[in-house]
Amino acid sequence: MAAGKNPCDSALAAIVSSSDYDGELASCADSVRRKVYSDEVYLRGLIEISSYCRNNCFYCGLRAGNAKALRYRLSKDEILTACKEGCELGFRTFVLQGGEDPYFSDSFICDVVSSIKRLYPDCAVTLSIGEREYSSYKALFDAGADRYLLRHETADDAHYRKLHPESMSLQNRKECLFALKEIGYQVGSGFMVGSPYQTVENIVSDIRFLQELSPDMIGIGPFIPHRNTPFGSFSCGSADLTIRLISILRLLFPYALIPATTSLATIAEENRKKALISGANVIMPNLTPLKVRKKYEIYNRKLSSSLESAQAVESIKAMLADIGYRAVSSRGDVKR
Repeated sequence: MAAGKNPCDSALAAIVSSSDYDGELASCADSVRRKVYSDEVYLRGLIEISSYCRNNCFYCGLRAGNAKALRYRLSKDEILTACKEGCELGFRTFVLQGGEDPYFSDSFICDVVSSIKRLYPDCAVTLSIGEREYSSYKALFDAGADRYLLRHETADDAHYRKLHPESMSLQNRKECLFALKEIGYQVGSGFMVGSPYQTVENIVSDIRFLQELSPDMIGIGPFIPHRNTPFGSFSCGSADLTIRLISILRLLFPYALIPATTSLATIAEENRKKALISGANVIMPNLTPLKVRKKYEIYNRKLSSSLESAQAVESIKAMLADIGYRAVSSRGDVKR
């Protein structure tokens, strides 16, 4: 049912649209997250393994049609070296993220995943490498992958078509997410806030889809344009709305792992703290090798240093302690 026709959807839309409840929402959300996760904030080591992508999403700087993008691929040895550094820094989850790069076959990713699990058996491996076949997801899971992140970006089909080329479909994206759940992954999804042509009704649809999916992880962040995309002239999404939605999502999904995303901090550094005190409980510092880190530019001005860098782990811990939270060196599995 479309937002606005259901009284509950109308009420939700009103809360999403208004800043009047922000303080109360944040306080309630923090109370709920503390009941489930205490003062714990989980650190994930992010390794951006490839800036190649076969897709042409209109909002992403990695799109295949961006001839100005700086491309790279990490080798197995480079990925394992990043994991070694991360383990020494105290990370117990590694997030392997990249564009949909056909070069990275199932056998390559399976080899990398199984090697990480063999070398660091107390660590979790999260993959975020896009849409694949069911058999591929199953092979990667059997190799030892624990989690999979695949943001749906928008749950409204008409809006999806405004953000993606005809070769992509929302239906396929949703089928991938439910396949991942069926296989046994801890699954993450989410959406952009303030993407071009987005309406409040779209956001309500996103929330309702998440309730249908019941993911373990929910990642949302404000849209930030990339100059070399069709949406390069659009304005950034609202950080305040993103933080408000983090609170709403925490109240609706008390168990969820919700990150304070890099995109929020890119707009303004203090947004990371605001997200954490409003219900977020995950930070994903960057372990990507420094020589290529700035090449993974999905939007303009993407942070890759300061508290976004895994090498700043002690500063991250100090920041968390300053606002009443505690960095935890563990896998940080979802608490259902």
